[in-house]
Amino acid sequence: MSFEFNGETIETTATGFLVDQELWTEDLARAMAKLESIELTDAHMDVIKYLREEFFNNNGNQPNTRNIVKGMEEVWARVVSSKELYDLFPLDPSKQGGRISGLPESRRKGGY
Repeated sequence: MSFEFNGETIETTATGFLVDQELWTEDLARAMAKLESIELTDAHMDVIKYLREEFFNNNGNQPNTRNIVKGMEEVWARVVSSKELYDLFPLDPSKQGGRISGLPESRRKGGY
């Protein structure tokens, strides 16, 4: 699969994950989110930054939703529910969030 972004063809897997993670930018993330009918807010970007930091600075770690909740509690300095994360990324915060974050597709089972 692929889509057009700034005059370039961006290659994705059949499930919409970037083939080349090096192409990822925040502007590309916004375009990818728009394809999934999501308008990225600061809260979305906090989750995206957390997911990217975990992956690139923690040996390829791709946290599940429970761990994203814990991570966002630290970032936002308050109690966070999984519902809040599903409101941001309705198709699964770890999977859909990871896809928009430009990460490779996670091979683990389940989201929570």
